[in-house]
Amino acid sequence: MIELIREMFHYPFMFRAFFAGTMITLCASLLGVCLVLKRYSMIGDGLSHVGFGALALASVLNLTPFVFSIPVVIVGAVIMQKMSESGRIGGDAAIALLSSGAMAFGIMIISMTQGMNVDVYNYLFGSILSMSRSDVLLSAFLSAFILFLYVIGYNRIFSVVFDEEFARATGTNAKIYNLLISVITAVIIVLGMKMMGALLISSLIVFPSLTSMRVCKTFKSVVFSSAVVSVICLWIGITISYLYAAPAGASIVLCNAAAFAVYSLVSVLRHRHRT
Repeated sequence: MIELIREMFHYPFMFRAFFAGTMITLCASLLGVCLVLKRYSMIGDGLSHVGFGALALASVLNLTPFVFSIPVVIVGAVIMQKMSESGRIGGDAAIALLSSGAMAFGIMIISMTQGMNVDVYNYLFGSILSMSRSDVLLSAFLSAFILFLYVIGYNRIFSVVFDEEFARATGTNAKIYNLLISVITAVIIVLGMKMMGALLISSLIVFPSLTSMRVCKTFKSVVFSSAVVSVICLWIGITISYLYAAPAGASIVLCNAAAFAVYSLVSVLRHRHRT
């Protein structure tokens, strides 16, 4: 086991994948708890499609993908939030409208210019090899900042997630915190797309929180469990990818699915024991 770890970390791209991946999955799992409890978990899937459209446009214009895509996806998150709050279009409908339009836009641009090249394939399905040193530094900086915001705003985020009306009554600006959650989710989606791909990145948001909710009953325990589960599944998934030359994103998602199955079994056995 120790030899395997030494062998993997001998390669710089593996160290980058483990380090950046750990930071990104931590943020995604913490935000995922909030989004799932607010029944807004599909925003991750919607923003990943917006991210694909932005990355496709950046590729065509020869712009730096992350620098261009992050503000575009943040704008998409703000639009989704405003459309949902207006009441004219439901949250799920707003996500569907924006995500499908952005994905179609990206596909159209690619098909009319350069075709399905390696970069576009990596954005769709993810690749450990595609993470450069600058990508890792940007991911680490933004992830650390997001974790800092989450920690200092934990109590207010908790109140907004569980009882938005009560949070407003106590003086909390619920709209600002809802918008903050959406913006942070947009950043994490873009950061994780290179490793997980646009089609799988939303799983980092949904799986760990749903898995933890099968066993844990308090908000704090769900948050802690989600963070642990997400990081362990990431490490195992990347290791499987290295050993068997399997796609990293798919390996990580399957590990999360296995964890969900194990937690579900524990939940069923616990329930039967109590009855």
